[in-house]
Amino acid sequence: MMMVTVLTQEACPSCVNAKNTLAQLADEYPFNIVEIPLASAEGRDLANRVGIVFAPGILIDGELFSYGRLSEKKLRRHLSSVEWPTARPPAGPS
Repeated sequence: MMMVTVLTQEACPSCVNAKNTLAQLADEYPFNIVEIPLASAEGRDLANRVGIVFAPGILIDGELFSYGRLSEKKLRRHLSSVEWPTARPPAGPS
């Protein structure tokens, strides 16, 4: 399953908007969301590794997608281009 990581800061309106957008899209696409504070050691290390300049930072499967204001349109376009695994129907009686 796809993993979306959000690097956030306190009192960040763009972070709140990004989390809300991701929560809405998670109803449509099968991905998990992990939030990491940018001020934490893990957040700083991750931001330095991928080149996030300011919050919110969005990573998809560990790769930088964006930072700053999240574009829902750009994210939808990306998610629509992914080949998602198809759900198998439940096994019936043989």
